[in-house]
Amino acid sequence: MTVALDHRQLTAGQGAWPRHLIALAATAAALLLLFAHDSADLARLYWTSTTFGHCLFIAPVVGWLVWLRRAELVRVTPRAWAPGLAIVAAGGLAWLAGQAAEVALARHLGLVVMLQGAVVTLLGPAVARALLFPLLYALFLVPFGEGLEPPLQRVTVAMTLPLLHLAGVPARVDGVLITIPGGYFEVAEACSGAKFVLAMFAFAVLVANVCYLSWARRAAFLAVSLLVPVLANGLRAFGTIYAAHLTSVEAATGFDHIVYGWLFFALVMAAVLALGWRWFDRDPDAAWIDPARLPRVTRGVIAPGLAAALTLTTAAAFPAWAQAIAARRDTLPARIDLPAVPGWSRVGMSRAAPWSPHYPGADHFLIGRYADGRGQAVDLAIAVYAAQRDGAELVGFGIGALRENDRWVKVADLAPIAGGAAMRLTAAGPVERVVASWYRVGGTLTASPARVKLATLRARLLGGRQAAVALHLSAEGKGAGAAIAAFARALGPLDALADRMTKPR
Repeated sequence: MTVALDHRQLTAGQGAWPRHLIALAATAAALLLLFAHDSADLARLYWTSTTFGHCLFIAPVVGWLVWLRRAELVRVTPRAWAPGLAIVAAGGLAWLAGQAAEVALARHLGLVVMLQGAVVTLLGPAVARALLFPLLYALFLVPFGEGLEPPLQRVTVAMTLPLLHLAGVPARVDGVLITIPGGYFEVAEACSGAKFVLAMFAFAVLVANVCYLSWARRAAFLAVSLLVPVLANGLRAFGTIYAAHLTSVEAATGFDHIVYGWLFFALVMAAVLALGWRWFDRDPDAAWIDPARLPRVTRGVIAPGLAAALTLTTAAAFPAWAQAIAARRDTLPARIDLPAVPGWSRVGMSRAAPWSPHYPGADHFLIGRYADGRGQAVDLAIAVYAAQRDGAELVGFGIGALRENDRWVKVADLAPIAGGAAMRLTAAGPVERVVASWYRVGGTLTASPARVKLATLRARLLGGRQAAVALHLSAEGKGAGAAIAAFARALGPLDALADRMTKPR
C-alpha cells in the first residue's frame, strides 16, 4: 500500500509540474518586463559596479540549489495557492515606497519579493517550504550594503595607522586621509572593503547551508567569514601604503589594484573555507527535503492560469498607483533670485578653489558668494524642484555637495552647524572647505538624507506640497564653520527662505 501511494504521489507530482513551471516562467518574465526599468537597473549594477559584482552569481547559485533538490521535488505536487498573493502585494508596496521616495534599494527589494511571491503563488506552500533556502538566498539579488562603507572606512584607518607606526613609517591621519612622507592616501569608499565583506557574506551564507547542519557551527562560520575580510582589508591597506613608502605611490597603488582585484579575494575566500573545512558536518549524500514533513494544502488552491493572472494584476496595480502619484507637481516661480542678506554683500566666486553642488535635475539652481566687513566669505547654493522624480532627487549617489569623481574629497563629518549636517572637504592645493547642508520637503526642514526620503514618501503618498529645496552654505580655510554659522544667523529661518523660493509670485 505504501509503495502504491508513493507511486501515485510521484505520478501526480510529475504530471503537475510542467504546467505550473510554464505558468511560473511566463509570470516571472512578465514581471521583469512590467518593471523593465528596475530590471535593467539591476543588470547594469551587476555588470558595472565593483561593489555588487557578486550579484551576477546569485541567480546561477539559486538555480544550482534548486537542482540539488530535484530528486525530492518531483515527489511534491505543486498547487497554485491564492494566499501567496499577499507576498506579491508586500513586494509591490515595497516597490511603491521606493518609487515614491526615490529609494532604489526599496524598488529592487520589491521586485525580488514579487518574484518570490510568484513562486509561492504558482507552486504553493509545500514547494515553497521545500525551496525555502533557495528562495531566501535570492534576496542577495538585491544590491544592499552601501551603508557599510563609512564604518568600514573608519575601521580600515584605525587598523592601518598603528601598523604603519609599528613598521616605522611616519604617518598621520586626518579623517580618511593617511599621510606619509611620500604622499597621502585616501581610504575611499571603494577601499573600505565593503564589496569584499558583502561578497564574503553571500558566500558564507551559502557554505553555512550547504556544508553545516549545526546552527552553532553555522553561526561561527558566518562570524569568521565576516571578521577575516575586515582584518585582511586592513592588512591590504597597510601593505599598499608601506609599499609606497619603500617604492612610489604610483607603483604601489597600481600593484594593489591588480592584487586586490584578482588574487586577494580568492586567497582570503580559500583561507576561510580551509579554516572551516574540518568542522563540516553535513553528509554530501543526505537528502535536502523530507516530502513527508511538508505542509498539506487544503485551502486556497486555484488554477495555475488564474494564479498567474492574479499575480500580474496585483503587481500591475502598483505601477499604476505610482503613475498617478508622479502626476503631482507644484507650480514654481518663473524666476528666483538669491536673497539679500543683512550685513553681507555679493562678491565674485572663488577662483582658487571653486566649488558647486551637483543637482542635474533641478528646476532652479542658484549659487553665489557673500562677504561681510570682516573678510569672511560664504557660498550659498540653492536647488529647487517642483517635484522629485527619477533623475531629479534631493539626495542620492553623486547628487548634492559632492558629485561622482569630484575634485573635492570628503575628509570627515563635522558637528552640526546651525542645525545643518556639516562635512570637511579637501582638494589639490591643498585647499580645505566646510559645507553645511539643509533640505526642505513637504513642510519638513531637515539635515538628514534619511528624513528627506521619509518626507518625500509622505508627500508623494499622502499629498501636500511636492516642492523640494536643497540649501548649502560653504566656506574655505580656517574659521569656515564660524563664518557659516554667522551667515546662517543673518540669513534668518531657512524654512522660510526655502518656502519663498517655491511660492509662485
